[in-house]
Amino acid sequence: MAAVTYKSRLLEARIAELFHYFPVVTVLGARQVGKSTLVENLFRDQMAGVVFDPVLDIENARQDPDFFLQNHPAPLFLDEIQYAPELLGAIKRKVDRLKLPGQYILSGSQNLAVLRNISESLAGRVAVVNLLPLSRRELAQEPEGDFLRRWLQGEVADSTSHPAPDALPQLYPTVWRGGYPGLMALPDHLLNDYWQSYLQTYIERDVRAVASIGSLQSFGRFVRLVAAHSAQEVNHAHLGRELGLDRKTAQAWLETMQATFLWFSLPAFSRNPVKRIAGKAKGYFADTGFVCHLQKIGSPGAIGGHPLQGALFETYVVMEIIKTVQAWPMPPNLYHFRSYGGAEVDLVLEIDGVLYPVEIKAKSNPNRNDGRGIGAFRECFPQEKIGAGLIVCAVEKPLRLAENLLAVPWWWL
Repeated sequence: MAAVTYKSRLLEARIAELFHYFPVVTVLGARQVGKSTLVENLFRDQMAGVVFDPVLDIENARQDPDFFLQNHPAPLFLDEIQYAPELLGAIKRKVDRLKLPGQYILSGSQNLAVLRNISESLAGRVAVVNLLPLSRRELAQEPEGDFLRRWLQGEVADSTSHPAPDALPQLYPTVWRGGYPGLMALPDHLLNDYWQSYLQTYIERDVRAVASIGSLQSFGRFVRLVAAHSAQEVNHAHLGRELGLDRKTAQAWLETMQATFLWFSLPAFSRNPVKRIAGKAKGYFADTGFVCHLQKIGSPGAIGGHPLQGALFETYVVMEIIKTVQAWPMPPNLYHFRSYGGAEVDLVLEIDGVLYPVEIKAKSNPNRNDGRGIGAFRECFPQEKIGAGLIVCAVEKPLRLAENLLAVPWWWL
């Protein structure tokens, strides 16, 4: 297999700055999204590292954590820290004694288990960042193309300039492959083998570690079912009925997927509970390549005629936006909007008291009618500060659809 070239991550500058000021920085994320690779490349030759194991007690770290740290002076990278939670108390004692920034970097694959232990043991001493699969900008190594930030700052005009890629990115291959680093050097016909191994390892190791699941086989079917419901409002009762589960079990299993970074949810936006606004959260699978595998979409070309085409595109765009904003010092709040009358806005970003509505359309010829949901959103909240609207779609260049409505290519994100 061809060697994989390291791709710089949008979070690198943020992690380096946090490590300069905090004694401990924790990088969380799903397995194989590149946590260890990022840290090793960012702090190459600056610190040693130890990888923990769910079975073996590496150097008696669990049995005698203080002695372990004596033998591994800071700065130190502790990978898969969820397998040695006993170290957190020892790290706290060491940090409190030295009172210096830049001592430990921790990483872990299970948000729920790791974050609970870290928040209890290292409160006030740790900065936490979440790493997701590679974004399109990271894959293309375009660190300067942060259109979204400029748009939110009001710097975008009709003649919006944006660095053009060497070749126009192809939508379906991008969505079909997803952003896991381990896939970069694999030919298309081997992706199914990668995902089958990934799913098995995820269920047998990650899920076992954070939840008491009666049937791992049933949980695997649940993951496939949830993948088919990406970009939809979450209905736990409906998900449960599909597999003969009760509502509480479906809710608990979905929370497990969220705790292990496979699922993200956006709350519904509503300032006034009296208004007739749908209040269910909307959920997204973390990686469209994984969705395509779970739904047996065997090639990029098959997406075009698939019933999930629109949902896959929306999932892809929302996750690209999440990957972008999590690297900012102050990320916006993210919501979705739907009225009981059927008006919808796929994504609403809130920053500095201003709301920015975003629609996502899998089409290349948008028109003003595609902004009807944004218009309904403005009418529903006349007292709110609502900024310009955006339609992310497959246009080849920006298109001004109305005074406060701009359509932009999906690859600008």
